[in-house]
Amino acid sequence: MIRVYLVDDHQLVRAGVRTLLESDPGLSVVGEARDGQEAVAGIDAAASDVVLMDLSMPVMDGVEATRAILSTHPDTRVLVLTSFSDRERVKEVLAAGAIGYVLKDAEPADLLAAVHAAARGEVPIDPRVAGALLPSAGGPSVADRLSPRETQVLRLVAQGLANKQVARALGITERTVKAHLGRVFREIGVLDRTSAALWARDHLPGS
Repeated sequence: MIRVYLVDDHQLVRAGVRTLLESDPGLSVVGEARDGQEAVAGIDAAASDVVLMDLSMPVMDGVEATRAILSTHPDTRVLVLTSFSDRERVKEVLAAGAIGYVLKDAEPADLLAAVHAAARGEVPIDPRVAGALLPSAGGPSVADRLSPRETQVLRLVAQGLANKQVARALGITERTVKAHLGRVFREIGVLDRTSAALWARDHLPGS
């Protein structure tokens, strides 16, 4: 039986992932944490084989929590489950010791397979994430690959504006805003507005 410890600041996400994991007779969820600090404090009691770790959390993020957990529990496998797939975040958490990286829009069967693989000491990494690890060969950064208009849209989204407000501010249609955001999401490797806003704050000065 593989013992899994869930770390995510969204209760709804934890509940859904727990239900999925417990549908597998070979997996057992032995504990949950709402942030990295809580995870580090509870890891002893959980006695887990695999920690399923979110990245963006309050108090202590997933990178710092991964580093702290593995410093005291080096045999534990940390498998990242997050919305982020940009190059910097991937490299940072893998350098901290995470064994694999799965995106939250993965197929349920792929997530279960990744947990089993991590427990065996394999390295499950989503193909989209693997692409972020390829050498950039001195090419432009992700932020530089965004057009000026896409950068404007992303900055306004990071400020909390809805699509209609962004369209009004820039003098474009709401449909055009959605098209720009679709490309921005693909380019920076996120799945939703919240993740895009967090990315912008980390990578676009003044956002």
